Order: sequence, then structure tokens, then C-alpha cells
Amino acid sequence: MHPLITPEALADALSARPATVVLDVRWRLGGPPGRQDYEVSHVPGAVYVDLDTELSAPPGAGGRHPLPDPERLQAVLRGAGVREGGRVVAYDAGDGSVAARVWWLLRWAGFGEVAVLDGGFAAWEAAGLPVTADVPPAPVGDAAGDVVVRAGQMPVLDADGAAALAQEGVLLDARAAPRYRGETEPVDPKAGHVPGALNAPSTGHVGADGRWLGAEELAARFAGLGVSGGVAVGAYCGSGVTASSVVLALEVAGITSAERPAALYAGSWSNWCALDREVATGG
Repeated sequence: MHPLITPEALADALSARPATVVLDVRWRLGGPPGRQDYEVSHVPGAVYVDLDTELSAPPGAGGRHPLPDPERLQAVLRGAGVREGGRVVAYDAGDGSVAARVWWLLRWAGFGEVAVLDGGFAAWEAAGLPVTADVPPAPVGDAAGDVVVRAGQMPVLDADGAAALAQEGVLLDARAAPRYRGETEPVDPKAGHVPGALNAPSTGHVGADGRWLGAEELAARFAGLGVSGGVAVGAYCGSGVTASSVVLALEVAGITSAERPAALYAGSWSNWCALDREVATGG
């Protein structure tokens, strides 16, 4: 399954393949909760899943969005109706930076048939496709989820691994340039970046229309950062969420693959700060 799907293709899939589960993961740093948007309007049949409480462990030394407990994640996915052999499509408000976290988590959990809605809910609405405020009932019987989480199927970096990769390969920082340079830090206790990391803001994956850039454009962007096939590469951000979109973008670009994905520093900058590691500033 290609990691991106257009609104039109998703609409066709929902008509032809009921086993496709759609997850609404709209979320904003600092709120308000994305569930409020979901309750107003969403893709018909979509199930809301909360990034903070259902797709992450409680914040702490591991960061602001640590990886969830596998049993907890399995329960959440089953509650949404995810079945072995089925497909999952995740969407956020627009650029895919949050939906990519779901894509990455399911791949980490050993579930391969997962994609991000290109352009998110904004693109779905712009395409004139139907929306609803009706919340689907919890799946039961044959519709109930039976997915089995097999955690550990995607490469994960800790702080030591991230530090080493920044020196021996390429470590990409998905945050906005001012945060990378240390000019501002609105969330975490320290400003700056992992020494040796390169800035690749997640906003650069999409065009002015909110859709993802094509494979050639993404490959050219990463090539400008020294990333090409055969180079060890990983990504981080503030808490490991938007960095997932860098992992996704590298795969769309053809630089990595499902068999050889980029690594994710799951704790990211929030974990780096909690450990009081060395900080670099400037560009």
C-alpha cells in the first residue's frame, strides 16, 4: 500500500472495501482538543483517536509523547475496528504531520496496510466529498477489531543513538527553523538542536495547496541536505510526532523503503532536554 492516498481514492476504497478503517487524529499543540473538530464534522465512518491519551504513553523522562504501551495501543486499535488483513487510513487537519504518527505507529506495531490522507480533512472537504457529525457505534461481532500489535518493527533511536547518527550519518530536525536555531522555544526547557543535526522542517513536505510534494521534489529536497540512498538517516522533532512525517517523506521520495525505513528518535527534543544533553544553536 502506498503511504499516501488521495481523498478520491479513499472515497472509492470506503465504497469497495469496508475493511478500511479511517482514523481522525486532528490535534493542535496547545489545544483545543481535536475531538471538538471531529464532533462538528468528519469523514463518514471515521473514528477519533486522541494523540495525547491513546497514541502516546504519559509524558515524563521519555518525552512529551513517548511510545504507547503495546497492549494499550492494541486495545485502542481494536476499539476502532482495526482487523488483521484490513487497511487503515489516518488523517489530520491538513499537512499529514500528525497523521504520519499513526502511519509510523502502525508500521512499528507490525501493521503494513496503512496510509495518510494526502491533504488531510481540508483536502477531503475541498474535493466536495461527504462529511458528517454522526459518531459511528463501537464495532461489534465480525466488525470488531482483532489486530495484534507486534511492537518494534520500525527502527527507534534513543538519545545516544541520535547523537551518534548526527555525527556518522544524517539526523534531520523536523521543527521550524527558529526553534532549530535556538532563537525561540515555546514548549521545551532548552532552545537549540542536537549537535550535528540538520534542519528539515516538516512543513517543507507539502506544497501551497496542502498536498504532499511528489517523489522527485522530495528527493531533491533531501538531496540538498546530503540525504540519498545508502546514507544512514533518522529524524526527530519536539516530541516525536511531526518527525514521523520525515520518515514518511523519505519513503515517498524513494530514499528509504518499507524494508529499510529511516529511524525515529521517538523521545526527540523533549527527551534530549530531560536528559540535559549538550545543545547546539545557530544554523
